[in-house]
Amino acid sequence: MHGRLKVKTSEEQAEAKRLEREQKLKLYQSATQAVFQKRQAGELDESVLELTSQILGANPDFATLWNCRREVLQQLETQKSPEELAALVKAELGFLESCLRVNPKSYGTWHHRCWLLGRLPEPNWARELELCARFLEVDERNFHCWDYRRFVATQAAVPPAEELAFTDSLITRNFSNYSSWHYRSCLLPQLHPQPDSGPQGRLPEDVLLKELELVQNAFFTDPNDQSAWFYHRWLLGRADPQDALRCLHVSRDEACLTVSFSRPLLVGSRTEILLLMVDDSPLIVEWRTPDGRNRPSHVWLCDLPAASLNDQLPQHTFRVIWTAGDVQKECVLLKGRQEGWCRDSTTDEQLFRCELSVEKSTVLQSELESCKELQELEPENKWCLLTIILLMRALDPLLYEKETLQYFQTLKAVDPMRAAYLDDLRSKFLLENSVLKMEYAEVRVLHLAHKDLTVLCHLEQLLLVTHLDLSHNRLRTLPPALAALRCLEVKYPCLHPCHGRFFSSSSTSEVCPSHKEMCRTFHLEQVLQASDNAIESLDGVTNLPRLQELLLCNNRLQQPAALQPLASCPRLVLLNLQGNPLCQAMGILEHLAELLPSVSSILT
Repeated sequence: MHGRLKVKTSEEQAEAKRLEREQKLKLYQSATQAVFQKRQAGELDESVLELTSQILGANPDFATLWNCRREVLQQLETQKSPEELAALVKAELGFLESCLRVNPKSYGTWHHRCWLLGRLPEPNWARELELCARFLEVDERNFHCWDYRRFVATQAAVPPAEELAFTDSLITRNFSNYSSWHYRSCLLPQLHPQPDSGPQGRLPEDVLLKELELVQNAFFTDPNDQSAWFYHRWLLGRADPQDALRCLHVSRDEACLTVSFSRPLLVGSRTEILLLMVDDSPLIVEWRTPDGRNRPSHVWLCDLPAASLNDQLPQHTFRVIWTAGDVQKECVLLKGRQEGWCRDSTTDEQLFRCELSVEKSTVLQSELESCKELQELEPENKWCLLTIILLMRALDPLLYEKETLQYFQTLKAVDPMRAAYLDDLRSKFLLENSVLKMEYAEVRVLHLAHKDLTVLCHLEQLLLVTHLDLSHNRLRTLPPALAALRCLEVKYPCLHPCHGRFFSSSSTSEVCPSHKEMCRTFHLEQVLQASDNAIESLDGVTNLPRLQELLLCNNRLQQPAALQPLASCPRLVLLNLQGNPLCQAMGILEHLAELLPSVSSILT
């Protein structure tokens, strides 16, 4: 048996490993305890560096110990000679490299290296760039290393053109380098700044064409890699919308002024201030959101004193000045009129897509044709299908509406795991199209029935809508933004021969020329139709001042408590709940009568 190695059994191996772990744990705990004791005693000397090196060398993510090392180094800076300090820094940099080899994605190690180099009088930035290149060869998606490289490039004042060339080399080696694509999106706006391009920046046409050629090579080479598709979306992304005061509405009945904006804002904050002028005189008012919550909102309103609605004068001029956006808008309330408004039209294509130049439109059209060619070769490529949809939306949402819906069906079949997201995106696009059609028809009626909607969005754009039909969709809830629909109402049928029905927003030919003016003088009654959905919550149906009829047939309302928000609607008189599960409960009518005493007619 001499000369033969003894093979340990599995039990012996497991026991040996257990004993080894226990020994390492004891050393780890004793070293950690010693460090904390020295720190508490104020003994910040080189022995603390030695102890923390033992621990951090095995576990670089112990953030507290990196803090200890910084305290020691700051202390030693006042005690060491320049030569000794240089040797100490060199040793520290070497130790950091060894920690990064243990864990290249250690937050504490990269942060400590930034801190250390930031304190040196003349750091060797070229060496740091080489270090980044070595680590990115190992893992080209190490975002910790990319962040550090951006820090080094900034400190060393590396020209953006050189960094762009670095991304070229990585992308050429591997198109699936998301971090390199992202870095390009940061560098190109610096190299080609454009006036009024917004914080993200946009590129001149010639640069854009070169980048599109590069990214097309990428997704024709590997159509299933998402990196190039995301960069492609950035290249063709829309410009950031400018601050705008979209709509101003004054109601004599509610003695209320409502205003909507291009972005959510918090009125009353240091930067967001609204000034109200009535007949060229300032008026101090308290602004609030439609749902009563003090949070950023697209829509804000205020109560108007009786003096500002004096019917003895022929008219009143209301002007709102938004100081942050340096914009203003005014509307006139004529004598005898119940409301007045002023708004920007959505048909100028500023709300839902960027304003395209002729050159940009040509580029988008060319990209659409290229993507369709690729889709013929790769019919089940989800990135290609989604990009086609987005390109058609950017070019002409109404012209491509039918084709877009067909592509959505194909995309859902190809990517069923994201069916819910695609349904919501489709709903968003359909609602945008409906608003555009309503604007073209110059009506305040919006029919969204039978559109298979799963979500409601852009409700702040519906401030002036007088009738909204949401029936026969797949809505699960009515969002709080619904409170922004201050004008939601339906007109009693007038006596004009063409009247007596609501006009569809899908065709301008259905609108009688006299209808728009004649119906404005008729009595108004607010009705919300949301039957035949999957609604489980009514949290969004709050503080609607004109709501008189609410139709909620065939939904999924389970408990009477779900109807509590309706108590905030003072004029609600008719509530239709037929076909909801809660209608099966014993004594439901008595319960609802107690919950909603002002509602005179509840149908179950």
